[in-house]
Amino acid sequence: MEYVAMGRSGLRVSRACLGTMNFSVSQGAGSGLAATGEAEATAIIDAFLEAGGNFVDTADVYNGGEAETITGRALRGRRDDVVIATKGFMPQSSVPNHSGLSRVHLTRALEASLRRLGTDYVDLYYCHQWDAGTPIEETMATLDGFVRSGKVRYLGCSNFSAAQIVESLWAADRASGVPFTCLQPQYSLVNRTIEAEVLPVCERHGLGTAIYSPLAGGLLAGRYRPGADPEAGTRMARLLEMPRPAAQQWVASQLTDRNFAVAAEVAAAAARLGTTSAALALAWAAAQPGITSVIVGPRSREQLDQNLAGFGLAPPADVLAHMTKVSQ
Repeated sequence: MEYVAMGRSGLRVSRACLGTMNFSVSQGAGSGLAATGEAEATAIIDAFLEAGGNFVDTADVYNGGEAETITGRALRGRRDDVVIATKGFMPQSSVPNHSGLSRVHLTRALEASLRRLGTDYVDLYYCHQWDAGTPIEETMATLDGFVRSGKVRYLGCSNFSAAQIVESLWAADRASGVPFTCLQPQYSLVNRTIEAEVLPVCERHGLGTAIYSPLAGGLLAGRYRPGADPEAGTRMARLLEMPRPAAQQWVASQLTDRNFAVAAEVAAAAARLGTTSAALALAWAAAQPGITSVIVGPRSREQLDQNLAGFGLAPPADVLAHMTKVSQ
């Protein structure tokens, strides 16, 4: 496993990051996406660490906090060997002040995450998304306090635009506070929007990146077919079952003719190389400029092994160039 610095910081993380969105004690609480019970989730975490991975990503919203609970239990006795990242922002209830990036909510959210994780600090704490209702000065001052208290080591943001990243950095600088070290954006062969402005901003200001959904919800792993409904149990099928228009819209944005065409090119190239579509898509993502770490979210030990194969794959330059061209 290769280790790299996160942005301009001294924090070193594995190129592969283990995402825990699928982990749930009750296999279905909270977000509705959970498919992996605690025993299998713990086996996945053990195997990931044995393979050399040291970077684990979770969030307070993942299955009602159960992903954090499982992660904390699985890492007991080896906490200091692992970089744990979690996030705050998402609603924890319908009560006012139980969501967003305000001082009151972030403080409550961090304390709850620390309890579930069974630790007194997290290595990387993300703002899960932008909060237009809270002054960014308040947010950055609150996060700076977390670092100074020792409860957080590094700060990050997820799903921020280029302008929002810069505005946040300005706010931290004006207050002589701690800036963001990492961005967690969506990125894959079929979702390359961040290349236009976001990645250049991260490079200019020294932010590393930990990208999510590198397989586009399984599309680039060949789990879906044009004109056919997603098979039961797949991520797309579970998203379609959720009573959330945003989830259904995301599925529609992924299962397009253009994206299926890109997936077909990936499958053909993978076959020529004697590897899997998933491994080639992950290898392409990890090889792109500005990408520090790639988050994989396996639902089983078998899927983890398939995903990790992508980090040991070194596709020829012409294959990578072809993937870049067909997905432009």
